[in-house]
Amino acid sequence: MILSSTKNGNLKASFEEALFRSLPADNGLYMPDYIPKVSNVFIDTIQDRTFNEIALEVSKTLFGDTIPASDIAKVIERAFDFDAPTVALDDHTHVLELFHGPSMAFKDFGARFMASIMSYFLEKSQKEIHILVATSGDTGGAVAQGFFNLPNIKVTILYPSGKVSDIQEKQLTTLGHNVTALELSGTFDDCQALVKQAFLDQELNQKFNLASANSINIARLIPQSFYYFRAYAQVKERGLPVVFSVPSGNFGNLSAGVLAQRMGLPVGHFIAATNQNDVVPRYLTSGNYEPLPSVETISNAMDVGSPSNFVRLNRFFGDELTNIQANVTGYSYTDTQTRNAIQQIAQKYAYVACPHTAVGYLGLKAFQSTQQPGQSVGVCLATAHPAKFLNVVDKAVGYSTPVPSRLKELLDKPKKSIPMDTHFSTFKAYLLG
Repeated sequence: MILSSTKNGNLKASFEEALFRSLPADNGLYMPDYIPKVSNVFIDTIQDRTFNEIALEVSKTLFGDTIPASDIAKVIERAFDFDAPTVALDDHTHVLELFHGPSMAFKDFGARFMASIMSYFLEKSQKEIHILVATSGDTGGAVAQGFFNLPNIKVTILYPSGKVSDIQEKQLTTLGHNVTALELSGTFDDCQALVKQAFLDQELNQKFNLASANSINIARLIPQSFYYFRAYAQVKERGLPVVFSVPSGNFGNLSAGVLAQRMGLPVGHFIAATNQNDVVPRYLTSGNYEPLPSVETISNAMDVGSPSNFVRLNRFFGDELTNIQANVTGYSYTDTQTRNAIQQIAQKYAYVACPHTAVGYLGLKAFQSTQQPGQSVGVCLATAHPAKFLNVVDKAVGYSTPVPSRLKELLDKPKKSIPMDTHFSTFKAYLLG
C-alpha cells in the first residue's frame, strides 16, 4: 500500500510511514495511490459476516501484501470487541449505532484500530512515539481510552476549554499515566492548528517521534470504513439503494464512507449534515469553499470551521465539484432545529438521540423528502451515546436519560488538565520541557 501527499504526488510513503508520520512534509494529507475493490462474492455474502470478518476482508483488500493476513486478523481482534448494530426507526429510516465501544462514541473505531496497529509496528521496532491529538469532544475520550497505558506511547490531547460536555471532558482528563490533557483558551480550530504546526516543526520532529490520532491520519479513515460495510450488510435484504446521512465536522467520517464506496460498497447517496458550521454544505451549493471561524453549538463535536478532510473528500471525487454534488448533498441546522429533532425522535420513535445524531436525522429526512416514498433505505450514523450530552438531551425529551455505568463512574473523578493559550511558542515550550 503506497500513499502520496495531496499537495505533491511525488511525496510517497508506505502505510507504516504514513501511520507514524501522520502528515507529509508539505502539510498535505496522505491518500492511497490506488484503491482496490472488494470482491463481488464478498458483497454478495456480506450479510452472513460479523463485524470483525468484514473488517478483515476490507483490510486484506486495502493492505495487500503490506501486512500478513494473520497479523491483520490479530490487530482487528485486539481492536474490536464491540459491534455497530443498526436500529430501525421505521421501514425506511435506520440508525447505525456507533457508540458501543469504551468511550461510547464512533471515534472508538478509529482510535482502537490505530492503537492496535501502532502497537503491532512498535513491537517490531521498539520505537517510542508521542501522539498529539486535537479534539472537539469525542476524539479525545476515544484516543485516551484506546492508547491508555500502552507501552512506548505517550499521548497529549488538546481541547477547547468550556466547549466540550462534562462527560467528554472527564473522559479525556481523568486517566493520567501516559495521557495528558491540555485545556486551551480557544476553539477546536486553534487546537487543530497547533497540532498541525507541531508536525511541521523541525526541532520537535528531531527530538520526538510525533504521530497524530486525528482524522488527518489515514489510519483513522480505514477502520471507519468498516462500519459502512457493516451497515449495508444489515439493511441489504431491503433490496433498495442505501443512503447514508453523516453528522459532519472535520469530515473524516464522510471521507471514510466515500473510501468504502470507492472500494465497491453499493452506496446510493451521502448526506453531509452539519450544524451552523456549514462550510461544506455552502460549498456544495455555491461552489465556493470559504472556511470561517468555528461557531459554538450544542453539537460540539461538529464545531469545525475549517475541516481538514475536505481536501481528501475532494480528491476522492477527482477534485470535481460536479462529481461531489452527484454523490453528496449537504444540509445544515440550527441548535433550535436540533433540539426539536431530539424531541421529535423521542416522541415518534421512543428513541433518544444525541445532538449530532439528531442533525444527521434531519439531513436524512430532508433528502428523503426530495424522493419518491420507498425509493431508498436511509441510514443515519448515531455517533455518540445521548448520555454524553445530558444537559441538552434531558431538556429536549422532558425526562432523565439513563446514564451507563461506564460514564456515571467518571463524574466523581477529579479532572486533571493543564491550562494553555493558543500560541504555538507556548505549546512548543511545553513539549520541549
